[in-house]
Amino acid sequence: MNVKITRNAAKVLKMELEKEENAGLLVRVQISHNHGDHAHYALGLDTQTDSDVVVKTDKEIDVLLDKNEPLLDGIRIDYFYMPQEGFMITNPSKGNHGDH
Repeated sequence: MNVKITRNAAKVLKMELEKEENAGLLVRVQISHNHGDHAHYALGLDTQTDSDVVVKTDKEIDVLLDKNEPLLDGIRIDYFYMPQEGFMITNPSKGNHGDH
């Protein structure tokens, strides 16, 4: 499985992971809503379960993904400051280039 994290997203995620209350947790991306051929994604911090795979990224952030969910393979985690600050997760490899 593959995950791409942009520079802005990595900066924000690293600040969260460094907080004392988040010690030992990893970034988790999961599907919050599935439309059959594409999905909407949710981001959080969690611990690994038996159904997870840990994906190493080039930003030195490990991401938990459900190994049985093909729509998670190839996700991209972005963080935007404008027009509204927040994360956006898409999967260009599966044809999902943004929310609709």
